[in-house]
Amino acid sequence: MSDNRHFDHLVEKGNPIGEIVALNSYLIKIKGMQPVNIRSLVMFEDGSKGYVQDVREDHVNVLYLGTNELSIGMRATVQYDDLVTKVGREFVGRVINVFGEPLDGKGPIVAESAWPVFNIAPPLNEREGLSELLPTGVTVIDTMLPLIKGQRLAILGDSKLGKTALAVQIATNQNENRVTVYVLIAKRSTDISSLIKRLEDSGAIKNCIVIVSTIFDSLIASYLAPYIGCSMGEYLWQKTDRDVLVIYDDLTSHAHIYREISLLGRVSPGRESYPGDMFYAHSSLLERAGKLASNHKTLTALPIVLADGGDIAAYLPTNIMSITDGQWIFDSKVFKDTMRPAVNVGLSVTRVGGVGHNTKQKQLNAEAMKLLADYREAQEFAHFGSELALESQKALNKGRMFYQLMNQSSNEHFSVIAQTMMTDIVLHAPMDVPLDIVTMKKKVNDIASSVKSDTDYTKAIDQLTRLCQVELKK
Repeated sequence: MSDNRHFDHLVEKGNPIGEIVALNSYLIKIKGMQPVNIRSLVMFEDGSKGYVQDVREDHVNVLYLGTNELSIGMRATVQYDDLVTKVGREFVGRVINVFGEPLDGKGPIVAESAWPVFNIAPPLNEREGLSELLPTGVTVIDTMLPLIKGQRLAILGDSKLGKTALAVQIATNQNENRVTVYVLIAKRSTDISSLIKRLEDSGAIKNCIVIVSTIFDSLIASYLAPYIGCSMGEYLWQKTDRDVLVIYDDLTSHAHIYREISLLGRVSPGRESYPGDMFYAHSSLLERAGKLASNHKTLTALPIVLADGGDIAAYLPTNIMSITDGQWIFDSKVFKDTMRPAVNVGLSVTRVGGVGHNTKQKQLNAEAMKLLADYREAQEFAHFGSELALESQKALNKGRMFYQLMNQSSNEHFSVIAQTMMTDIVLHAPMDVPLDIVTMKKKVNDIASSVKSDTDYTKAIDQLTRLCQVELKK
């Protein structure tokens, strides 16, 4: 008998029991625990937990989730046939660790249920086609590269280009009808504090679940973080009929952790020393997003991925791009041109985004793409220093104005109708009538709030155009 009554109860029930025969940091080798399933939750006799990573002929490898010091000869038994996490509505508005324990000092959290950490994605016959725009508040995104509810869209780019800033900007723009699960994977304390402060200052924290794993946490906790974040979102999506947005920040750190765990477990390395199932590890996570036919609610996934040196053709970026429905690619050249967010519109793509646009928005999107192509061509001619043709000069001037419109600070948010109005005005304004874009951005949200019909839209366009021109002439 042990000092742990729960452990003894599991043994008395006849659950498989084994003995630790080898220890290697968080990798535990146990003999005698057959039959057992992969990913079964294991309890050691001191009460600490682990889960089965690998089942061999004469032993099982268990990844240790606890902090207590184990020793050879200790017993372990199966607690659940699957690894589960605590879930529930009480987690919304809270900052927690990977194990569901609060980190914000706001008291304990009562879980409503348990949910499989490695849950299977809904089958195709339970899904519904995606159709509704998920507003981000960012003009370049909503206008040209829209995100649809239920979509999986990657945020790719080199470090320090604003990928996390965009993700937080999107999170702060979500309304109370949508829950955002923000998963921080192996982050520094300063980065965590900065992100949480932005969510609190904007008031968005009340609709968020922030799951934190730091660089000082165990590798196993950081490895499980995105799966647990997805499970918490899945419960709200499937059981409480809520739209959910899950942000994984970032899956590059997650891949590095999984590679280290696999190499210590003597898994044969593949390309760049990643394990052979690296693609499956991320595809099984991201494919859990989508739209359910039963309640018409969605789970949207935004994985952040580092493209070191801007190399989007590297192993991990191409893996994620082949799993997702599009990607926003951050470009250092765009960043140096002071464009914020530094999204390369030419390289980025959203494969289902067009279904969320109406006829007017699709028309503006096509015109904007043509303008940018003409603008890039005019820039090339301008490099020669020769006098530009009238059409090239117009494209150059209008392109500069359009980039000024797309340039947006992280604390600015515009409604979809406001973005459409600004884009419409800039694209169709006569070249001899300059516009004050700064004034336009200050006035547009108030004016757009009154638009209820096509007639209102036309009047609002005229009003905003006059305001921008008048402000400039003063």
